[in-house]
Amino acid sequence: MYPEDLKYTETHEWIRVDKDIGTVGITDFAVEELTDIVYVELPSAGGKVIKGSSFGTIESVKAVSDLNSPVSGEVLEVNEELSRKPEIITQDPYSKGWMIKIKIEDLTELDTLMDAEKYKEWVEKEEEH
Repeated sequence: MYPEDLKYTETHEWIRVDKDIGTVGITDFAVEELTDIVYVELPSAGGKVIKGSSFGTIESVKAVSDLNSPVSGEVLEVNEELSRKPEIITQDPYSKGWMIKIKIEDLTELDTLMDAEKYKEWVEKEEEH
């Protein structure tokens, strides 16, 4: 259910790391909680993001939610297709639904994120509330 090659945040973002580049999106759990995603606002390439801070918003028929960066760094690329077709996030949150690519400033920040097993436990606790 949660890909093993990713790291996860408590706010339901994921990051896939290749050397010092991180691809970021939201988890399947977040997609299910939001239901019908109608709009996503993402930063511009070249901008900076800070671990734990908002890098954009995602809007569904139910709510508007902040998107929080799992790491600090420079935004290298933005998935522009999501502005025209936000439903891609719902259809494929771990692949085509990626949001931004970040050049990670400090790789040790990854150590504070959850692996798939810990994230699964986190989600189970959230579902109990």
